[in-house]
Amino acid sequence: MAARNIVVAPAACIPVEARATELCEHKGVGHPDTITDAVCEAASRALSQAYLAAYGRVLHHNLDKGLLVAGRSAPRFGGGALLAPVRITIAGRAARVGAQVEPARVATEAARRHLAATLRVPPGTFEIATEIREGAANLQEIFARGGEVPLANDTSFGAGFAPFSLLERTVLEAGRLLASAELHAVFPCAGDDFKVMGLRVGHDLRLTVALAFVDRHVGGVREYFALKQGICEYLGARLGGDVSIRLNTLDDPAARDERAIYLTVCGLSAEMGDDGQVGRGNRASGLITPGRPMSLEATAGKNPVSHVGKLYNVASMRIAEAIHREVPGAAAVTVELLSAIGAPIDQPQIATVEIAPAEALTEAMRTQARAIADAHLAQIGELTEAILAGRERLF
Repeated sequence: MAARNIVVAPAACIPVEARATELCEHKGVGHPDTITDAVCEAASRALSQAYLAAYGRVLHHNLDKGLLVAGRSAPRFGGGALLAPVRITIAGRAARVGAQVEPARVATEAARRHLAATLRVPPGTFEIATEIREGAANLQEIFARGGEVPLANDTSFGAGFAPFSLLERTVLEAGRLLASAELHAVFPCAGDDFKVMGLRVGHDLRLTVALAFVDRHVGGVREYFALKQGICEYLGARLGGDVSIRLNTLDDPAARDERAIYLTVCGLSAEMGDDGQVGRGNRASGLITPGRPMSLEATAGKNPVSHVGKLYNVASMRIAEAIHREVPGAAAVTVELLSAIGAPIDQPQIATVEIAPAEALTEAMRTQARAIADAHLAQIGELTEAILAGRERLF
C-alpha cells in the first residue's frame, strides 16, 4: 500500500477561543433544514439496508438532494388549524437491479417512519414525494469497481476540529435542553423547531434562540410572554448564570393577538413560514461554525460506502478528536481530507493536520499525529457500518 500523504503542521490561525469574538449556530430537530437532512439520510440508510438484504451489498445511490416546501396554517390561542401540509421532496440517483428493491417506495416509507418517530406533530402534517432516477453509468461503474477498499465517487473535501470551544459546548447543550423530554414536560408549549445562535464577545456568552410555540398550549398574549420568560429562566439555570439568553426576538412586546408572536399549530415554522433544503443545516459537528474550516458538502443522503462528502467529514472529526485526546500538548486540532474521484477512499490526495500546541510543535507530536491519522484512514471502511447503525453524528 502506498504511503498516505499526511501533512502535520502548526496551526495557521489563532484558535477560536483566543479570538476576541466567536459565533456558531445549531439548528434543532424540527428546523426545516434539519428535517430535510434527516429525511434524506433516513431514506439512504433504509435503501442501503434494503440493498444489503436483497443483494448482499450496498449498491450505488445518492439521495442527497431534498427540498421542504412550507405548508399553510392558521394558529390560534387554544388551538388553530393546519390548512395545507408540508411537502418534502427526496431527489437523487439510485441503482435498480430487477424489482427486488424499489428506491422510491423504500425512501418514502423511511421518511414517514422518521417523521413519526422524531416530531410531535399531528397526522397529515407532511406529504412525501420522490424524484429518484438511475445513476450515471460511470459513477455506478466506479462504485462496482471498488474492491476491498471502495473508490471515491467524488472529488471533495471534509473538515473537522477538536476540541469544542466553551461557546460551542454551550450552544450544543442549549440544543439538547430544547429537544429534551424534560423541558417538554415542564413547557408543553415548546415546539420541536428551534435554532440557537451563539455569540461570544470576550468572555461574555450570548444566545439568541428561536423557538416555535404550540398554540393549543397557550391561552393568550400574557400567557405567551410569561411562558417565554419561564423558558429563558429554565435554560439560564441549567446553562449557568454567565450566559445571556434572548428568545423569539421578533415578538412585538405590544402584541394584541397571534399575528405578532411566534405561534404555530404544529410547533414547526415549516407549517407556514420557512422552507428547508439538504445541506443548509448543521455540519458533522452538529454545528455551523464560520470561524473554523468547514466543508459545504451535505453529509445527509449520500451513500455511506464511497461518497467522501459524507465519509471524509465524519472521519475528519474522528481524527481531530483522537489527536487532541491522545497527543500530549495538542491544544487544538483541525483536519482536512481531500479525495480524488476514482482513487481508494483510504488514500486521500492529502490529509492536512494542523495543531495549535500548548508550547511548541515537536517532531514527536508530528509523528504521533501522523500515525493516528494513518490508522483512522486505514479503517475508514468501518464508518459505513457505524453510519448505517446511526452511531455517527452527521448533522
